Amino acid sequence: MIQKESRLGFVVAGLLLAILMASMDNTIVVTAMGTIVGDLGGLESFVWVVSAYMVAEMAGMPIFGKLSDMYGRKRFFIFGLILFMAGSSLCGTADSILQLGIYRAIQGIGGGALIPIAFTIVFDIFPPEKRGKMGGLFGAVFGLSSIFGPLLGAYITDNISWHWVFYINLPLGILALVFVGLFYKESHVHTRQKIDWLGAVTLIGAVVCLMFALELGGQKFDWESWQIISLFAGFTILFLLFLGVERKAEEPIISFKMFQNRLFAGSTVVAFFYGATFMAATVYIPIFVQGVYGGTATNSGLILLPMMLGSVVTAQVGGFLTSKMSYRSIMFLSGVIMIAGFALLSTITPDTSRLVLTLYMIVVGLGVGFSFSVLSMAAIHNFGMHQRGSATSTSNFIRSLGMTLGITIFGTIQRSDLESLLKETFKGMGGTMRGSGAGDARQILSEQARAAIPAPILEKITAALSDSIVHTFMWALIPAAVAFLFVFLMSKDRMTVPGTGVTQVSKEGA
Repeated sequence: MIQKESRLGFVVAGLLLAILMASMDNTIVVTAMGTIVGDLGGLESFVWVVSAYMVAEMAGMPIFGKLSDMYGRKRFFIFGLILFMAGSSLCGTADSILQLGIYRAIQGIGGGALIPIAFTIVFDIFPPEKRGKMGGLFGAVFGLSSIFGPLLGAYITDNISWHWVFYINLPLGILALVFVGLFYKESHVHTRQKIDWLGAVTLIGAVVCLMFALELGGQKFDWESWQIISLFAGFTILFLLFLGVERKAEEPIISFKMFQNRLFAGSTVVAFFYGATFMAATVYIPIFVQGVYGGTATNSGLILLPMMLGSVVTAQVGGFLTSKMSYRSIMFLSGVIMIAGFALLSTITPDTSRLVLTLYMIVVGLGVGFSFSVLSMAAIHNFGMHQRGSATSTSNFIRSLGMTLGITIFGTIQRSDLESLLKETFKGMGGTMRGSGAGDARQILSEQARAAIPAPILEKITAALSDSIVHTFMWALIPAAVAFLFVFLMSKDRMTVPGTGVTQVSKEGA
């Protein structure tokens, strides 16, 4: 259904605000977690605050995508927006880590409706000749939020209060609610289907078990402990049950038939590995800048601005190129640039200048930016209105899962590598090491603690931190390369525009 031109600007603005809030919320909070824990206590439980949002958001995506196909986009988008704002308000009032974790889960459920439904609405309301441009715009906002979130979170925490990390969502959410509620007029033609509740429950359970196993393993519990083994066993059992349920369900939450379509299958798998790879740069470049070069959390976030700008540029360019080139060709170019960027990052040292690091970041941003628009458009390309919500939500769910696993796995690699390097560096210097503050490498992220560490000891710690991060970038080349290989699985479809002489291929239900 194509909307009147006078309404489109307001609808698009509302959708962009919703995507910005939901996709930025986790990264903006991570930056503030140190201050939040210092205020509320519960250092041993803060991981639940981060994980609660991500688990709830990922679990909600395929469910809300299916519901929007069945009963309409608008009602579930507005429901998700209201729930997200309610969760944000509650988070700002939390006076314990337990409360904050519960409120974050409420937020996450709402966020699970916003991103996939917003992308789907764009495909519904715009004709083919404008979808590339709008896909690029939405992809640019999605990419921008991944990098801008940590910077904004650090600034708000340093200069206002951590409570406003959550409260800032309210004015933005109200604007989005007004714009979409008043100006989006959707078609009332929907397909009634059965809801696969058993599939939803087993999917949520499997995701919860896997995330907590990866989050807690090697930190709160040993990898060989019964707690971690039980979580992995729970994930395996529930995931196998989920696969069995989905194969028999009349209307599954995640339809395996969608994966019979080459373009959808290829783009979704590529999105998974892109999500994992990109998080390595997003998380560890600020740590490198703050820990190796020295500086505040806010200043370390500024180094990500060139990567943000690079990703925004190619997200827009990628959307434009979808009517000129196949999705596969665009992602081939993207993969080459991204691999080159991470290869360059794997060469940095404490002596690398900020200018050189900035150039490397621009290369990574240019490579990844294409994926924010192109993969979302590719995933939905061959599906009609009654399946677009499911296709978009499934693609976003798998990308989010890749980002979550990427943060966790690369975090484990970097932390283990750093510990080994520090032990090797300070072998036989236990007393000196502890007395100098070298026993906790996180101290070099604080300007005050850093100033108290003797220069020779500080140099050794920064070298160890630098090496551990560089090794992590080397490991990130693996999912980057795997993503590049899966690009070739994608078909040669491209966005076609009426009147160009090319026939639009549409395989609804393919």
